[in-house]
Amino acid sequence: MAIYDHTVRTLSGEETDLGEYREKAVLIVNVASKCGFTPQYDGLQSLYEKYADRGFAILGFPCNQFGGQEPGTHEEIAEFCRVNFGVSFPLFEKVEVNGEGEHPLFTELKRTPDHEGKDGDIYWNFEKFLVTPGGDQVTRFRTTVTPDDEGFVSAIEDALPS
Repeated sequence: MAIYDHTVRTLSGEETDLGEYREKAVLIVNVASKCGFTPQYDGLQSLYEKYADRGFAILGFPCNQFGGQEPGTHEEIAEFCRVNFGVSFPLFEKVEVNGEGEHPLFTELKRTPDHEGKDGDIYWNFEKFLVTPGGDQVTRFRTTVTPDDEGFVSAIEDALPS
């Protein structure tokens, strides 16, 4: 998968080449601060703390396309995530994940079908894409799959580099 060909900017404006993550298991999530699913940040942070030293990365992409639930500035988003959830995994500039203005990374990720075989548009905030090291396999988890879901955690453990 060519996700590693993309360059993105952190919330602080630093350019990041996703190729830096090629050797890791990477979880890409579209996130929002004012969503009913926002408490998933807690579980995501726990997973990051548990597996980061084993080659796991989480990349959060704020998105305001679903109910206007990410209205803040980049600074406000960073502060909210740090203060309320202790988020230490990388967060990037706001993106659109559907439609004409969607980020090319998400255009590519959305080709991945979920467990029901459905690909295409992201339905809501906190949709998750687990990419194995090297990008050979992507698994899509819809919003309602929580970070503590047994199957989700198992998929992360299976994707960790050996």
